[in-house]
Amino acid sequence: MNQKPPPAYNARILGREEINPQLLILRVQPDGALFDFKPGQFAVLGLLGGAPWVDEAAPEETPPTVDKLIRRAYSISSASIERRYAEFIITLVSSGELTPRLFALREGDRLFLGPKASGVFTLDRVPPGKAVILVATGTGLAPYVSMLRTLALRDRERRFVVLHGARYGWDLGYRTELESLARACPHFTYIPSITRVDQDPHFAGYTGRIQTLLAEGVVERESGLALDPEQAEVFLCGNPDMLDAVQGLLEVRGYEVGSGKEPGTLHLEKYW
Repeated sequence: MNQKPPPAYNARILGREEINPQLLILRVQPDGALFDFKPGQFAVLGLLGGAPWVDEAAPEETPPTVDKLIRRAYSISSASIERRYAEFIITLVSSGELTPRLFALREGDRLFLGPKASGVFTLDRVPPGKAVILVATGTGLAPYVSMLRTLALRDRERRFVVLHGARYGWDLGYRTELESLARACPHFTYIPSITRVDQDPHFAGYTGRIQTLLAEGVVERESGLALDPEQAEVFLCGNPDMLDAVQGLLEVRGYEVGSGKEPGTLHLEKYW
């Protein structure tokens, strides 16, 4: 006799792509219509405490209650015009409660998907046509992928620049797609960088921390855009240490974080 799926579950895994053992793309299809969302927003995924987890995860000192719904927010990487599923890129946190369980999912498996998207890390407050420099570490790239998939081919009046940092070349999620997009779109510049070059000596590209590359003028050289709030607004997403360092660098150049009704020219999204 088949067991009924838990009542909390309202979606299934439509697709699964393992970029490496610690980096995973999941396409989640809801039972009903997918919620509307804006590129840059996030949604909630969840699994019950009794769900299986991968062997690579650390043993849980205090396992959660089996019928407790463990929920976390993840940025959506799919285009907002994609109506079949929402896509997420996820890093395995071996000591975490949810990601070891998400990594154990296979196509067709059930899970919880929140009923709506949230967040203000969008292009809504950027003037039409103004350039944007999108800076990320790790899976902080996800909201930018949604923006580019939705807008890059349609909004040719706006310049897009992505500066993405990771430890190794194989951690640069969506790299092949973004390189192809950059070849097809003269108004889009993609700049990947890694920090562990001694362990990835065949990587052909920039190396070093994001804040160092920005200070050395990599964005200006590659894109022709100045780090000037009159010319381009900057989005930062990922490691809080990177955000703090880059925020300080940009504020010296006149960038300001928005507050209240003032949108600002520097937009922040911390990932933990």
